[in-house]
Amino acid sequence: MGLTSNGVLALAVVCGVLLFAGTVWLWPRLSRRGGRAVLGRIGLLLATQLAVFAAVGLAANRSFGFYASWADLFGRETGQGVVVDHSAGDGGPLRVVDVRRVPQAGGARPETGGQIQSVRIVGRTTRIATPAEVYLPPEYFQQRYRTRTFPVAVVLTGYPGTTEALVSKLRYPRTALDLAGSGRMQPMVLVMLRPTVAPPRDTECVDVPGGPRTESFFAEDLPEAVLAHYRVGRGAGSWGIVGNSTGGYCALKLALHHPGVYAAGAGLSPYYDAPSDPTTGDLFHGDEGLRNRADLWWYVKNTPAQATSLLVTSSKSGETNYKDTLKFIELVKDKKPARISSIILERGGHNFNTWRREIPAALEWLGGRLSAR
Repeated sequence: MGLTSNGVLALAVVCGVLLFAGTVWLWPRLSRRGGRAVLGRIGLLLATQLAVFAAVGLAANRSFGFYASWADLFGRETGQGVVVDHSAGDGGPLRVVDVRRVPQAGGARPETGGQIQSVRIVGRTTRIATPAEVYLPPEYFQQRYRTRTFPVAVVLTGYPGTTEALVSKLRYPRTALDLAGSGRMQPMVLVMLRPTVAPPRDTECVDVPGGPRTESFFAEDLPEAVLAHYRVGRGAGSWGIVGNSTGGYCALKLALHHPGVYAAGAGLSPYYDAPSDPTTGDLFHGDEGLRNRADLWWYVKNTPAQATSLLVTSSKSGETNYKDTLKFIELVKDKKPARISSIILERGGHNFNTWRREIPAALEWLGGRLSAR
């Protein structure tokens, strides 16, 4: 049974309940003195707590999408890493592997409810292969828009994150459908994926010396693959990027580093410098220039300002990045022609509920800064 399956969660809950009931039932017999009785009490208490913690952990994982499988949880996921080689006859850099409806969208036809396509993308220059979900709005399939190109928003998860969480938990496709339907946002194509393109390593969207070249994948290979397959805008103002947590940091960095590719970047609960921890490993290999480039504080202060638009979000209570976000806003405000906007909630944690409250306004902001050229 899969890590996120109902069966595993139900089994953990049943085990917890049975162990709790067993502890209550057997406790009088184990209340006597003696080594066996003491070991019995310790064993029952330990087993019960483990079962309860497992049930709570599984429920939290299903809700927040931290890990998609047992292999992902234990760091053994290797199937979506860096591709060593691929042939020109493999169907191109982007291949559609599945098609489905937008959850809870009215109408079964894509002309009325849009469509989500599960795809596999292989970078031509970086040789990075990763899955993604592509949302196509209803207008993409309608006859009157058959010659129209659409703007694109790349949507990134946090770390480790799951792409499915962007669809089912954060509801990006459904939100985009509703916003466009009410006239608050122009129809956009959403390309949804993890910034973790070489799992289980967290590369922080950095071109790591010796690979993987994650920043180049998002700045060059991903747009090239999407442009080759979908009817989307090619102009500098046609693409934007949004993400939460690690994905928010990546979104801001890519918009700052590559304004000719991403005209706007929105970071939901972002941080502003790449961390160094066991999940990232050595990202820079002693290259101080590469380290500085990944530090958004340093980059904004020490490089010429570019005409890009940034959006940052935080909460006065519940988010650890609040003070840093205010400082970052002040820093960018002084670097014309760059522009910065913000969403600051009174209260909200670093979680899906907070980001769901920010996503509609963030998508509306993003759509207002992109054109379908």
